[in-house]
Amino acid sequence: MTSLQRAKDVFAIEIAALQAVQSRLDESFDQAVGILVESLGKRGKIVVAGIGKSGTIGRKIAATLSSTGSTAVVLDPVDALHGDLGVLDELDILLALSYSGESEELVHLLPAVKRFGTRIIALTAGSKSTLARHADVVLNCTVPKEACTFNLAPTSSTTATLVMGDALAMAVMDARGFKLKDFAQRHPSGSIGRSLLVTVEDIMRQGDRNAIAPEIQTVKEALIAMTRAKSGSVAVVDRRGKLVGVFTDGDLRRWLATDSDLLSRSLKEVMTGHPISIRSDALATVAVRIFHERNIDDLIVVNSRREPVGLIDSQDLPKLKLM
Repeated sequence: MTSLQRAKDVFAIEIAALQAVQSRLDESFDQAVGILVESLGKRGKIVVAGIGKSGTIGRKIAATLSSTGSTAVVLDPVDALHGDLGVLDELDILLALSYSGESEELVHLLPAVKRFGTRIIALTAGSKSTLARHADVVLNCTVPKEACTFNLAPTSSTTATLVMGDALAMAVMDARGFKLKDFAQRHPSGSIGRSLLVTVEDIMRQGDRNAIAPEIQTVKEALIAMTRAKSGSVAVVDRRGKLVGVFTDGDLRRWLATDSDLLSRSLKEVMTGHPISIRSDALATVAVRIFHERNIDDLIVVNSRREPVGLIDSQDLPKLKLM
């Protein structure tokens, strides 16, 4: 078997494992979501615990829960037995991960957890295991086989546990009415934060850097305004101040090739009417998409009354890390 064939085999085994786990989803999943939502509603938290590979998967699940509005922390079962169990409260939920359900360090922790009155949701394949017997809800993560040649290294099982955790996080997120703005507040930095928090108004050129001219003004006067603003275009407005057109450096070059009287003509005669524009309250990522789709250099920004209030120059986008 070639490496490529082996890779495809691993994919097939793990996909089959996920399908097997999916087919066994039942009302226990709804119960688990209900318990988590109830706890979080009372300002409880989700405490995720696992050993070895399960602990690694647990840390990712906790991170996903936290980033989607469900307060979650990671508890190392070994450290828990030496004082860290104090992180638990009776309002909390212990999300315990162990494929066999018999991980020694986790099993030793369970009686102490129950004495706290903390409810337990188990992600395990051991439906009759010690973990399952202590759990209030058991989510069955049994897979047909591991992708490992020897059926030993946790592969399919950890994938299935991870997806079960993702499913819980997404279901709880929906049940609690988590909104896009809530997501943005938890991701203030990086590409996610920029895409959800930065608006067109935050990045547009405005004031002296935004060239605007009445449609009755001459091309020569418009060029002076563009030069003053260091802009490659000017937004053209009617007598009410509404956007009606745009005149760009490109338009200038095209008209000069055929019209020797261009500089004395009014903008109304030579402008491009009905220009592409964007609202100032739109997300900056929408502007980026417009640049990609329409192949333009400048994008006029308007307010709710369709008055030009700013300009986005495509050259500004790379430094804003939006492209």
